[in-house]
Amino acid sequence: MSDKFDVVVIGAGPGGYVAAIRAAQLGLKTACIEKWVNKDGKTVLGGTCLNVGCIPSKVLLEASHKYHEATHDFETFGIEAKDVKMDVKKMVGRKDKIVTQLTGGIAMLFKANGVASYEGTGKLLAGKKVEVTGHDGNTQVLEAENVIIASGSVPVEIPPTPLTEGLIVDSTGALDFTETPARLGVIGGGVIGLELGSVWSRLGSEVTVFEAMDTFLATTDQQIAKEVKKSLTKQGLQIELGARVTASKINGKEVEVTYTDAKGEHNKVFDKLIVCVGRKPYTKGVLADDSGVSLDERGFIYVDDQCRTSVPGVYAIGDVVRGPMLAHKASEEGVTVADLIAGHKAEMNYDAIPGVIYTFPEVASVGKTEEDLKASGVPYKSGVFPFSAIGRAMANNCTEGMVKILAHEETDRVLGMHIFGQNAGEMIHNGVIALEFGSSAEDLALMCFAHPTLSEAVHEAALAVDGHAIHMANRKKR
Repeated sequence: MSDKFDVVVIGAGPGGYVAAIRAAQLGLKTACIEKWVNKDGKTVLGGTCLNVGCIPSKVLLEASHKYHEATHDFETFGIEAKDVKMDVKKMVGRKDKIVTQLTGGIAMLFKANGVASYEGTGKLLAGKKVEVTGHDGNTQVLEAENVIIASGSVPVEIPPTPLTEGLIVDSTGALDFTETPARLGVIGGGVIGLELGSVWSRLGSEVTVFEAMDTFLATTDQQIAKEVKKSLTKQGLQIELGARVTASKINGKEVEVTYTDAKGEHNKVFDKLIVCVGRKPYTKGVLADDSGVSLDERGFIYVDDQCRTSVPGVYAIGDVVRGPMLAHKASEEGVTVADLIAGHKAEMNYDAIPGVIYTFPEVASVGKTEEDLKASGVPYKSGVFPFSAIGRAMANNCTEGMVKILAHEETDRVLGMHIFGQNAGEMIHNGVIALEFGSSAEDLALMCFAHPTLSEAVHEAALAVDGHAIHMANRKKR
């Protein structure tokens, strides 16, 4: 096999593997390098998302939700289910099986599309050459017309809580508990912390979430965030805001955490502690000193709006560059870059990237928050509609939450959509499409939505923007 390629991709996560497949589909000779090794010592594709991130966490979230429904909600539906038990090991085993199926699927897609797969670590050298170091230490150099860096990110560790196997773990370790901890501490009240905290809370853990910031879900529309906090607290999560963890101590099989808040210093003991305070771009060993690629002050690879680095023909995508660390954002950047390399016109709309928190109910958003619009001085109007007035939500026994639509005061163009409720992650794509096509709130209001569905709340919220909601009393518009 020749060591010369049109495209060499470093990293086979959701950005890298998608970029490689797209490039190959466009007729470009493509190679992809991946170093991830699974529990069985085999190199696997899919990166963080498929192996220890998006997919495995959703498997546990779904399983724990079904268990919680069976033990708490079935009676509401007239269903009697006695002595329901959760086999945690079996739950985790199912998670591993699904991960294996999906990562193996990518390997088959590589083969079907003619992508050459290399096992080991990729390093960008000068002149668009890529050094591959295999797991056995042997090296080889690939030559490329174009290189796409998709090396992803890794969890941030903090000095007060050094990881200790079986006791203090990161988000990866929290996916492999073999039993439900009685007392669980979670450092970080963001997406990952709330999702993992929810899993183990539903299974019986007493969960405390420590969030250093004084504001809960600070980047989320705060009308929505307040409802989310109220809901999670009702579910049993103890959320401590303005709580900064300063130290930890291992006492046998327990972890004692020291933290400070507005009331002073406190100590709390847990059986397990999860550290999920964020992620940082992974560039260790990826760039040779003379590669020419520049990093910004936060350690991200510097790129322009089309993911071009400071070196012509070298691109970077996904968690290793600016923007939200989301798998779907990385994938779309991968497609965009592959199209550009093939000579096609391509552009990524960073204003229409949805974000979802997979708690129950889910939290989803796209576009601007009300706080964003206030800060920038954009004139706006809003429409809010509660799920409590939706027949399908009543039938589903899930009436918590709302849909909120923000539109420009003068043009009526949709600027943002925020949803807290069952299936919010599916419904938010109404907002994604609206933003992508420059729709007005009136456009959504004039559409015919199926009845009975949860998405009717989107329709009613669009009507509410101008005070025309049908199934609630409208507030006076300003």
